[in-house]
Amino acid sequence: MTGFSALSAEVLCVLMRPENLGLISADAGMAGIFDRRERREPPGRVRRAKGAQLGKRPCLAANYICQSGIETSMRALRPLLLGMVLAGAFVYFTTHRSAQVRLADWVGRPDKVEITEAAGGESLDSEEQNNISVYRKNIQSVVNITSRAMAFDFFNGLVPQEGQGSGFIIDKEGHILTNYHVIADAQRVEVTLHNRKKYGATVIGTDRAHDLAVIQIKAPDLPPMVLGDSRNLQVGQKVYAIGNPFGLSGTLTRGIVSSIRSVQEPDGMTIDEAIQTDAAINPGNSGGPLLNWHGEVIGINTMIASSVGQSAGIGFAIPINTAKAVLNDLVTLGRVRRPALGVRTMEIGPELANQMGLAADYGLLIVQVVPGGSADRAGLRGGNERAYLGNIPIMLGGDLIVAIDGQDVQDQQSLSQIMNSHRAGDTVRVTIYRGKRKMDINVSLGEAREQV
Repeated sequence: MTGFSALSAEVLCVLMRPENLGLISADAGMAGIFDRRERREPPGRVRRAKGAQLGKRPCLAANYICQSGIETSMRALRPLLLGMVLAGAFVYFTTHRSAQVRLADWVGRPDKVEITEAAGGESLDSEEQNNISVYRKNIQSVVNITSRAMAFDFFNGLVPQEGQGSGFIIDKEGHILTNYHVIADAQRVEVTLHNRKKYGATVIGTDRAHDLAVIQIKAPDLPPMVLGDSRNLQVGQKVYAIGNPFGLSGTLTRGIVSSIRSVQEPDGMTIDEAIQTDAAINPGNSGGPLLNWHGEVIGINTMIASSVGQSAGIGFAIPINTAKAVLNDLVTLGRVRRPALGVRTMEIGPELANQMGLAADYGLLIVQVVPGGSADRAGLRGGNERAYLGNIPIMLGGDLIVAIDGQDVQDQQSLSQIMNSHRAGDTVRVTIYRGKRKMDINVSLGEAREQV
């Protein structure tokens, strides 16, 4: 930079000599001023004297201009030079020294990592032990059911469909209880045991009204589950659900009995005394067992109430007593002989009972007895006096049913629940009022479709 300054100064001094002023005045303002001053003086000596002095002044101006230009150039070049220095340092450290820079240069490595471990051999509490016991006792009996069917698609024609559910083994002959909707319309049913062995299954019997089905596989050493009693369940009892939610086999969830209520399934069928639970039930749990504290089956998981298609803490199971009442028919006949009294009845409340002068303010008044049916053979009587309830004709004077096997009959739903716990051919004790006289009459139940 120093050599450049000296050279520039010499060039400017040459240009500012008197003999070159004419050329400079055409291009530079200051040189033009010096030229005009010289022309005002007379020719001769003054020109030479001024020329000698003017030869020094332009050199001084040139030195000043060069120094100012250098300083201005340096100010402009400082950011550029700083950027070049930083860029060079970055390239150097990231390329030439990459092999030398290690995490250890910045973070120290300890000689040993100290962690806090739990004490070994911690014992399980009684509740945990029972959970494990219930699971181990029953997991070998719970199966995964895959059903395959053909569905018609408007654009693609027949399209194969596949569904999954659960079931559980009920005897050593390989009969498996599940939901009807798990195997409905299936052309092929496959069962996967807990040991991951697969078997083709045969549909033995179905009961669409109760959403129940029995299928069978041929396999050795099958462990059946123990069927409990759902009659005296209490809200708050602990329950367990085992199944294959979302195809995840052998999943156990736990909850309580939230309520006992009648619910309607999506196909319109009603489940009487359904067990409501908050144990997680999801798609794939259908047909699996709901167990009590002792590991006994008290229900068959069948549906959930949810707006998102998965567990929202409200699931329902069919009472096992409903299934036990029809199992024999499903296995031996392939269908259910639905039991029936063979009567047509009318619900009685306090107001009607008072108007009719009945002996009880609740029950079912027999309006008509099916000729040749169970009630007719047992001697129950229907109405013999025509009357009108509003614009509806009815028959008065028949027997008033108030209980069956000691269970109060309040309405048609309670009668249906009692019938669901029996099968055709069972004998029940029917408590009636005939006039003011209370009577017990034994009735052998017939098949519902025979007494329409």
